[in-house]
Amino acid sequence: MQIFIDSANVSEIKKWLEYGLIDGVTTNPSIMFNDGVYDVETGAKEIAALVEPRPVSVEVTTNDLDEMLTQARQFASWAPNIVVKIPQINQEGTPCYGVVRRLEREGIRVNATIALSLGQVMLAAKAGATYISIFAGRVADEGGDAPHFIRAAVDWLERWKYKSQIIAGSIRGVIDIQNAATAGAHIITIPPQFLNRMADHKYTRETVRQFVTDARKALEMMQRLASK
Repeated sequence: MQIFIDSANVSEIKKWLEYGLIDGVTTNPSIMFNDGVYDVETGAKEIAALVEPRPVSVEVTTNDLDEMLTQARQFASWAPNIVVKIPQINQEGTPCYGVVRRLEREGIRVNATIALSLGQVMLAAKAGATYISIFAGRVADEGGDAPHFIRAAVDWLERWKYKSQIIAGSIRGVIDIQNAATAGAHIITIPPQFLNRMADHKYTRETVRQFVTDARKALEMMQRLASK
């Protein structure tokens, strides 16, 4: 399983990259805005250079299918490791699978994003998407069984030998990460705050504190005994 970081914060990306824990980066317009990245091109190029050759997903910002193609080609020209996020459907409900298929045939990797049903996963895979992003948190928000959905999607892709990989995203908490991992997601894209929570545990900290304290006491005892 791979871990992508769901962020446009260069400091956070660099930190987790140096830990050796991230295999790629995902962004979207909301993430970039919230992380203070207002110039998408500059931000995407900086992130892509930092994590190369790991993939960086950048999302189109239009409902027009022809404009999606134009934006995608522009994004892909910024760096060889940029992957373009194309939604399953646009705001009006028009399927975007033709865009996915055309870009993949041009050699531009696509992350078919905002998958909320197994049917969408099937269509995106048949269109040739490199990645398919299941918004697990949003599935759960509507009462759906996100782990079951992820497991079914992975099983279906592997049964029919499609190249697409499932990215579990829209993470709401550490339990979502654990559920996606045990469901077999190929990739989980995780916001930095949840990476921090995964690493932390109060009893780990308390146990380390106890061990360090006892080691110091042992050293002091050795020194007292040696001085006699």
